[in-house]
Amino acid sequence: MSDMSRLTGKSGDETLIEMSLNSLCDEDNNGFHHNRHDVDTDDSPHPQLDPSEVDKHQQSKDSVFFRDGKRRIDFILSYVDDRDGERKQERRREYEANLQKAGLELETEDKSESDDGKTYFVKIHTPWDVLATYADVLKIKVPFKKSDIPTHKDIPMNWLFTPFRLPDHIMNPEPDYFTSPFNKGKTDFFLIDDKDTFFPPSVRNRIVYYILARCAYNKEDKDKKGLKRLLNNGTYGSAFPLHDSRYWKASRDPNSESERFSLYKNWARFFSFFKEQPLNLIRKYYGEKIGIYFAWLGFYTEMLFFAAVVGLICFLYGLFTFDDNVWSKEICSEEIGGNIIMCPLCDKTCGYWKLNTTCNSSWQSHLFDNVGTVFFAIFMGIWVTLFLEFWKRRQARLEYEWDLVDFEEEQQQLQLRPEYETKCTSQRLNRVTQEMEPYLPVTSQCARTSLSGATVIFWISLIIACIIGVIAYRLAVYAAFASIMKDSPTNNIHVVGSFITPQLATSVTASCINFVIIMILNVMYERVAIWITDMEVPKTHLEYENKLTVKMFLFQFVNYYSSCFYVAFFKGKFVGRPGDYIYMFGWSKLRNEECDPGGCLIELTTQLVIVMAGKQVWGNVQEALVPWLLNWWGSRKARSHPESLYSRWEQDHDLQNFSHLGLFYEYLEMVIQFGFITLFVASFPLAPLLALLNNIIEVRVDAWKFTTQFRRPVAAKAHSIGAWQEILNGVAVFSVVTNAFIVAFTSDMIPRLVYMYAYSPGNDLSMKGYINNSLSVFNISGFSDDNRPDDGESPEWFNSSVITTCRYRDYRYPPGHEKQYTHTMQFWHILAAKLAFIIIMEHVVFMVKFFVAWMIPDVPAGVKARVKRERYLIQEYLHNYEVENLKIQLSQRNDDCLSNPGISRHEVLSECL
Repeated sequence: MSDMSRLTGKSGDETLIEMSLNSLCDEDNNGFHHNRHDVDTDDSPHPQLDPSEVDKHQQSKDSVFFRDGKRRIDFILSYVDDRDGERKQERRREYEANLQKAGLELETEDKSESDDGKTYFVKIHTPWDVLATYADVLKIKVPFKKSDIPTHKDIPMNWLFTPFRLPDHIMNPEPDYFTSPFNKGKTDFFLIDDKDTFFPPSVRNRIVYYILARCAYNKEDKDKKGLKRLLNNGTYGSAFPLHDSRYWKASRDPNSESERFSLYKNWARFFSFFKEQPLNLIRKYYGEKIGIYFAWLGFYTEMLFFAAVVGLICFLYGLFTFDDNVWSKEICSEEIGGNIIMCPLCDKTCGYWKLNTTCNSSWQSHLFDNVGTVFFAIFMGIWVTLFLEFWKRRQARLEYEWDLVDFEEEQQQLQLRPEYETKCTSQRLNRVTQEMEPYLPVTSQCARTSLSGATVIFWISLIIACIIGVIAYRLAVYAAFASIMKDSPTNNIHVVGSFITPQLATSVTASCINFVIIMILNVMYERVAIWITDMEVPKTHLEYENKLTVKMFLFQFVNYYSSCFYVAFFKGKFVGRPGDYIYMFGWSKLRNEECDPGGCLIELTTQLVIVMAGKQVWGNVQEALVPWLLNWWGSRKARSHPESLYSRWEQDHDLQNFSHLGLFYEYLEMVIQFGFITLFVASFPLAPLLALLNNIIEVRVDAWKFTTQFRRPVAAKAHSIGAWQEILNGVAVFSVVTNAFIVAFTSDMIPRLVYMYAYSPGNDLSMKGYINNSLSVFNISGFSDDNRPDDGESPEWFNSSVITTCRYRDYRYPPGHEKQYTHTMQFWHILAAKLAFIIIMEHVVFMVKFFVAWMIPDVPAGVKARVKRERYLIQEYLHNYEVENLKIQLSQRNDDCLSNPGISRHEVLSECL
C-alpha cells in the first residue's frame, strides 16, 4: 500500500522510516507538525526558552504531558552540559535531529528550570502516525472485538477466598477483547475510540525505545547509532519512561491513570502479603516480561506452601519419635556410649574420646534422619514435576490472555540487537526475507565461543580451588579445635556451651568462610560473564539473555552447591582406617575428615542452612536497603528546597535505574533457591518452609522496589520465563538423583534398616545393639608414631595400660581375625542395599514424574478452544471487512464508468473489473 510507512532496516540510511508524501500531514518535509518548543536542527544544541513564556508552576508537579497539556511524554532523556562537551553536543544535535526526522516530537526543559540547576531534560512524544507505523511493523496485537467467551467460572467454596481477593477493577483493568496484529491500512477494523489512549503507555515507551535504539547520531558514520552507546559515552546521563504519578498519592491530573498509585496501594505494601497479585495491572504498567516474572514467582510461592506443610510434618515426626530413637539412647547412656572408646579423629593433636560426647549431635541428626526423610525425598520428586507441569498450563493461559501466542517468531525476526548490527560488518542474503542482513562469520564465532568457554572453565576451576582451600581449612582447624576443647572448656558458656563440639565449630566456621567466598566470587564473575557475553555478539536480545543465563547459572551452581556436594558425597567416604589413613592429595599431612557416629547428615544440614539462609537474608537486605539509601541521598537537594517544583521527570530521575539485566538477577536468585530446596531437601525438610517465608517477603520487596525505588522500566514482551524453564527442568531431574544418593550414602537410614531386618538379635526387629554393631575395633598398638596422639592430648581418664583397643565407624573384621581390618559381609550387604535403594527410588520417582507429565497437558483445553476461536474470528472479520471494502470500491468505480455514455456495457464491466 503506497501510503503506509515501512521500516528500512538498512544501517546506512539517514532515517529509520520512509514516508510517502501523502501518508501524513505536510507541514514540513517529513510530514510532521512540530511544536514551537521542539528541538531545532541548527547549530544550537537546544532552543533556549524564555522562562517568562511559560509559568512552570501552573503545571501539576505530576504532569506527564508537554507544556500544551495535550501531548503525552513517552520518554525522557537527561544530560548535563559539560564545559568540554563539544563532541557530545554535536552528537546530541545530530541524534535529536534524526529523531525528529523519524517522526518523534521533542520538547526541552532548560537547566535553569531544573531543581539542581544543571540538568537538561528532553521530553519525547510519539504522534499517532509513528505509533501506528511501528505497531504495524512490530505486529503489536490490538483489540478488534469484545470477547464473547465467559471467563468467570463458579469455584466451589469461593467465599473462603474472599479475604485474599482484590477488587475486580484492579485485577482486570481492561475488558477482555479478541485481538489481532495491528495494520495501519485497516484502522477502521480495530476498536479505536481515542487515538491518544488507544496504545497504553507501556506500548508507547516500548515503541519509542525501539526507535531510540536504532537512530544514528553521526553524519559521517551511519553505523554509529543507538541510545545505549550514547549513554555509555556520557552523551546522555539517563533515559527512561515516566511513572504516571507519585506512588503514595494519586495524580491530580485527570488525564493521568495513576496506575503506579494503584499498584503501590494494592500490591507493593507488605501488609498486602496475603492478597493475590494484580497481574493484569502489572502487565499493563510494566509490560509482559515483568508480568511473567511476578506470575511465576507468585505461582512458585503458592506451590511451596504444599511442600512446606509436608516438610514440617516430616520434621514434627522426627521430633515426636524421640522416644523410639534407640541408637541415640545407646550413644548417650553411660553403660554403652560411656564405655565405648573411640579412635582419634586427627593425628597428633587429637586424643581418644568417649562415644557419649556426641549425644547432642545424635539427637539432632534424628530430627532430619528418619523414615519421614525418605518419604519426603520421594514426595519432593513428585512435587517438582507437578510444579513445572502446572506452571506450563498457567503460562499457556497467560500467553493467550496477554496476546503472546506465536510471539517468539516475531521476537527472533524483529528484535536484532543494535550492537549486533553495528559490530557485524559482513552481510549476507536472508533466504526467508530475501534481504541483506548483517552476520558474524563462522571463524569469528568459533574464536569468540572458544575464548568464552575457556574463561568459564577458568572461573569454575577457581571456585573448585577455593573449595579445596576451605576443605584444607576444615582439616587444619579441626585439629586445633579438638586440642583446645579436649577438656570441654565450652561447657562454661551458658545455654549453647554443651552443644559446641570440635565438629560443630569446624563446620560452622567453614560454612561462614565459604559463604563469604561465594559472595566475593559472585561479584567478580558477574562482570566477567557480561563481558564475555558481549564479546560473543549475540544476534537477538533473547539469545543474549539465554547465553548470559547459562553462564551465570553454571557458575553459581558450582559456587553455591559445591560445598554441599562435598559434605554430602565426599566427606567421611574416603578416610581409610586406623593405621592406614588416607590423606588429602596423598602427600600432605592433612588427614581426610571423618563423620562422627551421628553421621554427616547434620553437617550437611548446617552447611545448607547457613548458605541458604545467609543468601536469602543478604539478598533481601541488599535489594531493599541499598536502593532506598541511594534514592534518599540522591533526592537530598529536593528535600532541602521544598519551595521549588519537583517535577515528574525530576522525581523519576532521582530514582535508581532498572537495568536490562535487573530481571535476570531476580530469576537467578529464585532458581538458586529452587536448587537448594530440591537438590538437598532430603537433609533438611524445613528448607521449603524457609523458602516459603522468604518468598512471601520477596514478592512484596520486589513489588515495593519496582514501584517506589526504580524508574519505570522500558516495557518488553516475553512469552515465557525463557531459558530458566529448561534449567528448572534439569535441576528437577538432577534432584531425584542427588536425594537418592543422600538417603543412601549420607544418611544412616539404609544401614539401620539392614541391621534391623538382617542382623538384629532375636525376632522382634529391634534396633538394640546397632551402635556396637556399626563400630569396628582397632588395636591401639597398631598406631604409627605419625598417628598416635601426643603426650598430654588424651583425656585424664585414658589409661593405655588398661585400654588396648579403640572403635571407629566402619564394618571391618577385628584384630586377630584371619581377615582382620578387611570389610565384613555386612558391609557388602549394606552397599548392595544402598545401590538397590537408589535404583528403586529413581525408577519409582521417574515413572511417576513421566506419568504425571503425560497426564497433564501443557496447554489447557479451554485455552486451545479460545485460540482457535480467535483465529477463526480474525479470518471471518477480515474476510467480511475486505468484502465490504471491495463492494464500496466496485460501486464507486461502476458509477464512474456508467457516467460515460460512449462506452458499451461490455467495456464498462471489463474496465471496472
